[in-house]
Amino acid sequence: MATGRTHRPATRSRGIPEATVARLPLYLRALTALSERSVPTVSSEELAAAAGVNSAKLRKDFSYLGSYGTRGVGYDVEYLVYQISRELGLTQDWPIVMVGIGNLGAALANYGGFASRGFRVAALIDADPSMVGKPVAGIPVQFIDDLERIIEDNGVSIGVIATPAGAAQQVCDRLVAAGVTSILNFAPTVLSVPDGVDVRKVDLSIELQILAFHEQRKAGDEAGAVLPDAAAVRAAAAAASAAAPATAAPTAVDAGEDAGTAAAAGTGAGTGTGAGTGAGRKGPDGDVPAVMPA
Repeated sequence: MATGRTHRPATRSRGIPEATVARLPLYLRALTALSERSVPTVSSEELAAAAGVNSAKLRKDFSYLGSYGTRGVGYDVEYLVYQISRELGLTQDWPIVMVGIGNLGAALANYGGFASRGFRVAALIDADPSMVGKPVAGIPVQFIDDLERIIEDNGVSIGVIATPAGAAQQVCDRLVAAGVTSILNFAPTVLSVPDGVDVRKVDLSIELQILAFHEQRKAGDEAGAVLPDAAAVRAAAAAASAAAPATAAPTAVDAGEDAGTAAAAGTGAGTGTGAGTGAGRKGPDGDVPAVMPA
């Protein structure tokens, strides 16, 4: 089997858009599930639904691969699995090194999905001398001083960074200098790399902050949806009062009772207005959600 440095995927030279490349793993995951259930063919609508895209986009994406399916039959599942795997470079062995074997790094090392998708963890590397030699997922941790030799010995072109933010750029620089040209970055920082080096960033805290933003928006929309109903009730009450027929001049007792009633009504109206104002009041940070920096 070929190793990572003998071949690079041809997606760029063939002009496949980056957005399409990003969706290919989604199609492959759905197709693999179908293959495991021995499903021979699948329609574009069924596959699009399983991948979470619309069928027109799926057909456009597959046209870049030269796969158009058969009218009335659909796509051959096994052939598409092979075709997409080949395009993504998954028909060969990709050795990777993982740097930073803390809690996150150890969890990643124990993830079984790497091997099944063509990625072999060639080495686990850490800067803590007390970690050296300890097995994680059956692989002994090696010291950071040996990084360059490990990359050279294993023909590694893909590196995974799971270090603290402060150490990530230095690790990145060493990986690139040693010949790594693709990096998956889990550190909560932006890496600077030269042309020709690809970086994919995974930041769980940022994803949670985005979800918190949408939750805050949904809560605000629900609160705002109540306000027009209350305003409509008050407007209707005012219109009914204005349309009421004129009556005889009230006696002193009647006037006193009316004044008391009006005062009570005024208090009620004030309470209603206050509630409306409270519902629409902005927080100390205005409309912008307060998020912690990554």
